[in-house]
Amino acid sequence: MSYIALKMLMGDRGKYLGIVMGLTFASLIMTQQPAIFVGLMMRSYSFVTDVGLPDVWVMDPKVQFVDDIKPLQDTKLFRVRGVSGVDWAMPMYKGMIKARLADGTFQTCNVIGLDDATLIGGPPVMLEGRLEDLRRADSVIVDIDGAREKLAKPPKEPGGKPVPLKVGDTLELNDRRAVVVGIAKTTRTFQSQPVVYTTYSRATLYAPRERKLLSFVLVKARPGQDVHALTRRIRETTGLAAYTQAEFEELTVNYFLKNTGIPINFGMSVTLGFIVGAAIAGQTFYNFTLENIRQFGVLKAMGAGNGTLLGMILLQATLVGMVGYGLGVGLTSLFGWSMRNTILAFKFPWQLLVFSGLGVTLICMFAALLSIRKVIRLEPAIVFKG
Repeated sequence: MSYIALKMLMGDRGKYLGIVMGLTFASLIMTQQPAIFVGLMMRSYSFVTDVGLPDVWVMDPKVQFVDDIKPLQDTKLFRVRGVSGVDWAMPMYKGMIKARLADGTFQTCNVIGLDDATLIGGPPVMLEGRLEDLRRADSVIVDIDGAREKLAKPPKEPGGKPVPLKVGDTLELNDRRAVVVGIAKTTRTFQSQPVVYTTYSRATLYAPRERKLLSFVLVKARPGQDVHALTRRIRETTGLAAYTQAEFEELTVNYFLKNTGIPINFGMSVTLGFIVGAAIAGQTFYNFTLENIRQFGVLKAMGAGNGTLLGMILLQATLVGMVGYGLGVGLTSLFGWSMRNTILAFKFPWQLLVFSGLGVTLICMFAALLSIRKVIRLEPAIVFKG
């Protein structure tokens, strides 16, 4: 009976391909769009992930996400260092500063100021130069994407490709000279602005004149110290906000989920993909059953019970579901691979495979139920009519 069910399904190539294409479309939308959404959300806190080393981030209590900088007084650093359980605490500057390029244009950069003595919080991977080179005069380290794209020098010939920024080149940050001493690999941020690293003292010179310039205090807990207990102690002692890395990432993601239209837009895309896929697959599968209703009637007249016919329809729905799901996931993976070196955010965790699989299963169940209802009510006498 399984062989007969498969022969019936594949005998009508047009409808078989129509069902598969509908499920492929649904699977593709239900994996590709959430993968882009997850990639965007991970980029929103990518800076926190890149720093990595500190256990606790200390900041102004009004900070809502990682780029919502509300500077502190430098004296707050010493108060944090005085809290019991703190192994070390280092300052960090983070701000948006305009860079003047060789052709006179301006580009806003994400400038990161690291502690002068330890350089804690530097880029995760150095491609050229050394992190220690930041101690040289007027030195900065630029991320590779910014060096190749937004900070690149004008092409040597009209219509040519821009020349990537390299070690030894100079640029201006707030009318002050900066010399590139290294190229680093960093994770793209949500705004995809170039990232420029320098020392804390030099960053305060590049920054516009303000009374408060300390963005974050990076804290490392002493060995054996419970990190969550330390964050509570810092809050109670200093009156500042203190978060673990995971808590700071969650704070940032929650801000974007609650205060932007991103989740609504992607949610609508996924919902429409599910509805369109269900409509195409359900309608086509139902038409396929109607066209083969006489064959089902013959089988029923020969003694096949409702359970046998039910199993045939479920086998057909399972086959087209597996094929459509596999094609959709494969196309999503191919899309992600082709976009790996572009500005597009894309992250494909295994949870999305489960999510898409459940969606395709629901569509197949819907399509099968439409057909099962028709077959269960079928009278064998239909074979002898007309």
